Amino acid sequence: MNSKLSNLKYDLPASIVVFFVALPLCLGIALASGAPLFSGLIAGIVGGIIVGLISGSKIGVSGPAAGLAAIVLTAISTLGSFENFLLAVVIGGIIQFIFGLLKAGVIGFYFPSSVIKGMLTGIGLIIFIKQIPHFFGYSSVGTESSGITEMLNNIQPGSTLIGFIGLLILILWETILTKKAKIFQMIQGPLVAVIFGIVFYILTKNHDLFSIDNSFLVNVPVPEDINSFLGQFSFPNFNAISNPDIWVVAFTIALVASLETLLCVEATDKLDPEKNITPTNRELLAQGVGNMISGLIGGLPVTQVIVRSSANIQSGAKSKTSAIVHGFFLLISIMIIPNLLNMIPLSVLAAILFVVGYKLAKPALFVKMYKLGWKQFIPFITTIVGIIFIDLLYGIGLGLFIAIIIILIKNYQNSHVVQHIQTSNKIKIKLAEEVTFINKNAIYNELDAIKENTEVEFDTSKTKYLDHDIIEILDDFVSKSKEKNIDIKVVTSNNETVDPKHFIENMTN
Repeated sequence: MNSKLSNLKYDLPASIVVFFVALPLCLGIALASGAPLFSGLIAGIVGGIIVGLISGSKIGVSGPAAGLAAIVLTAISTLGSFENFLLAVVIGGIIQFIFGLLKAGVIGFYFPSSVIKGMLTGIGLIIFIKQIPHFFGYSSVGTESSGITEMLNNIQPGSTLIGFIGLLILILWETILTKKAKIFQMIQGPLVAVIFGIVFYILTKNHDLFSIDNSFLVNVPVPEDINSFLGQFSFPNFNAISNPDIWVVAFTIALVASLETLLCVEATDKLDPEKNITPTNRELLAQGVGNMISGLIGGLPVTQVIVRSSANIQSGAKSKTSAIVHGFFLLISIMIIPNLLNMIPLSVLAAILFVVGYKLAKPALFVKMYKLGWKQFIPFITTIVGIIFIDLLYGIGLGLFIAIIIILIKNYQNSHVVQHIQTSNKIKIKLAEEVTFINKNAIYNELDAIKENTEVEFDTSKTKYLDHDIIEILDDFVSKSKEKNIDIKVVTSNNETVDPKHFIENMTN
């Protein structure tokens, strides 16, 4: 208790900073998701209070995540209603909870970094593209060229102007001001952009050219009393549980939310000055409970979020009290200041999401992945293309498939041999720890190339597993070696040199 009280002087200021970061992002991500803006605030509250209470992370902060915006946007349309989507969120939370029970916290290690980076980059590009209409004050642009033309002919000057001002503020804040003084680190750029947006709306309210129509402003319900406040919450449609699309979306949410959370946990632990280690399985349990509750009361899916978490760390948070308190601040804000929230131009939120999208899909990342070679670049770019032109789950699956193919090719080529030393008439082949059927053809070709009158030594001292298929190839080679006058010796795990026939018989038995 004493430690919690002593940490409060650090956690309380940090929670205020995180609240100011989270508020515009909750609204912005809901906007990017095509969901009611109120649902983003619900997710922020649940991520702060519920996940914060259960999580084992001291400085991680959860809420609606940009990584799931593309899924939500597509899913709401596919499933037919927001209520059906909420059911998928609940089921996704249950699946996440099961992941935690099964101790699947290591799941992130089984996805190549090239695919994960491709996933985040693809999501970033989608977020960026989808916010263009909101930025210019046109919210119903189509996908055809005629739609884009229509948008250009119907640009709202007020929305566009404050959108550019907000974007300029964010860029200056990020690149210059935060490096000048600590005050600019505590007062976050997104909050300043939002304040400028509200002031702009008030000042230009009656202006003929720059006034912003209510349809281009944030629209969250304004409660008159506690009953009307509670009436704002949406609930899942459990009658749709037999719809197979619900389950596909639920699994997608569970998988992507888990991956994004685990990636954030890894990044957050590295940033943590006290180097605390977050228990990943417990984190999946916490996120699962959070998504179940968020879906049950009308909120977006939640994950641990690097933007909030890094702001929490930079602000000096010492415990998870900061995350929990920031959730209460969000709750109070929608109860007390909804009228103020409804003065925020959507174009300002779009500007914030432009920056979020850019950070996920930096051009420098494309260059970096290209320089790493084709084995990294092809799965990376395949994942991006799949996400943009098909959907997120297919994109991840396609990238993973390509990555596995590349691994198989690599293993096929050289993974069976640790060392290959050849002199004029002597060859020493040191086999790897595990040699499987994947290496059959490579080993066969290598043995077939051995010339007559050669001494061959197979060093299996470090080999723990030899596939039966490989033993058969070696057995065939031993049988044919006499015809080519090839002398064979085998070094065993005990560093004993034995007759190959004796060795193979023992391995077979």
